[in-house]
Amino acid sequence: MKASVKWTDGRQFVAEAGSGHSVVIDGPPDHGGRNTGPRPMEMLLMGMGACTSFDVLEILEKSRAPVADCVASIEAERADSVPSVFTKIHIHFTVSGQGLKEKQVKRAVELSADKYCSASIMLAKGGVEVTHSFTIIEE
Repeated sequence: MKASVKWTDGRQFVAEAGSGHSVVIDGPPDHGGRNTGPRPMEMLLMGMGACTSFDVLEILEKSRAPVADCVASIEAERADSVPSVFTKIHIHFTVSGQGLKEKQVKRAVELSADKYCSASIMLAKGGVEVTHSFTIIEE
């Protein structure tokens, strides 16, 4: 896996993944940015959220769960001192569908957290307290 990050100006960068997809990453104006994209640490959280959501959806689809929607809401706390690493991250899944079973959703979230999500497992192994919860909405 490869990526490149090119500085454009101020605190703005264009990151390009090995797959050819690009995203603008920027800082806040008070740090020389123009606020044209997410912050680097926000990208890390979004990547982790997408990684675990990918797993949860794949596990639910393989078990033929009738998923209509899945949203991962992520809240993080950072250390007060430099480096301002993440200390806690909580991921809450809101899974919608007709006839979803709590046992299936719980299993999918646990499997992602404990076995499959490389991003959240890597952060947890680095000392971040990563927790998960979920809500099921019947449609």
